[in-house]
Amino acid sequence: MNVRIVPLALPAWCVLALTMAACGSPRETPAAGGAQATAPAAPAPPAARPRIVVLGDSLTAGLGLPAANAYPSLLQQRVDAEGLDFEVVNAGVSGDTSAGGLSRLDWALQGDVRLLIVALGGNDGLRGLPVGQLRRNLGKIIERARARGIAVILAGMEAPPNFGRDYIVAFRQVYPSVAAEYDVAFVPFLLEGVAGHAGLNQNDGLHPTAAGARIVADNVWAVLGPLAKQQLQRGTRREGLPGS
Repeated sequence: MNVRIVPLALPAWCVLALTMAACGSPRETPAAGGAQATAPAAPAPPAARPRIVVLGDSLTAGLGLPAANAYPSLLQQRVDAEGLDFEVVNAGVSGDTSAGGLSRLDWALQGDVRLLIVALGGNDGLRGLPVGQLRRNLGKIIERARARGIAVILAGMEAPPNFGRDYIVAFRQVYPSVAAEYDVAFVPFLLEGVAGHAGLNQNDGLHPTAAGARIVADNVWAVLGPLAKQQLQRGTRREGLPGS
């Protein structure tokens, strides 16, 4: 299945300008009797589908995997198989922290975004960044998305053991606490069933293999699937959705 990759690197106005430059002016063709007539206009492109954006880091970007094996691409396959009219946008950037995700949120939410999956914090944990900062950043991302009428799914992460038990416990508690505070849909642990399993991770022990990515997609789909169906059942109305 061909999954459409959305070029997030260019703003929408820039893409439009490049498209117009490539197309040029309407072509003129001779008409009967020597008169000039404008060539028939090309059919209008199909309307863009509403979007599901996955805001994350290298786990979302699919580091070390072909783009088709990253879990957002697998989610697109699930969406298509269910006949749901959504386009899944992979907004994963390797090395990104929760602060980085917040800083590029407006860029990531271009277009008709209906659902936002927030899968950030892994790099906060690897760097031992303050858990209070993680909490504030996740909260701001949710607040800004909801202000646009976008439903949010928060995916939990775990910190490595490097910084001690107190940090691990405080880090883990951030996610269910934020999900409860903002009443958003929640995936308890993005890497459930994958983390710690050598055969499901690449040689670095951090990033899933293709088989591991399929399990990650299962974890997310368990929450995303019902919410996406509910969104479409309610049409263009966004009021009353969990996390909206």
